[in-house]
Amino acid sequence: MTTTVNIHEAKTHLSRLIEQVTLGQEVIIAKAGRPVVRVVPFDAPSAKRRLGGLAGKGCIDADLKTAFANDIEAMFPS
Repeated sequence: MTTTVNIHEAKTHLSRLIEQVTLGQEVIIAKAGRPVVRVVPFDAPSAKRRLGGLAGKGCIDADLKTAFANDIEAMFPS
């Protein structure tokens, strides 16, 4: 459900409008009858990602330098 109010009414009843928004309603603030602002609930950003979360969880046993020596030589000829 969307509620449209003018700027003066929004100033006067800001607490009530914020409560409506937290309950899931959308509020449109208008100036001279024209919609100017849409007030919606704030979505908090997700937790920051931590680098290196998989450090030490896996291992590569292959000797990549030996296995791909010809390919490496072809990419970087001497």
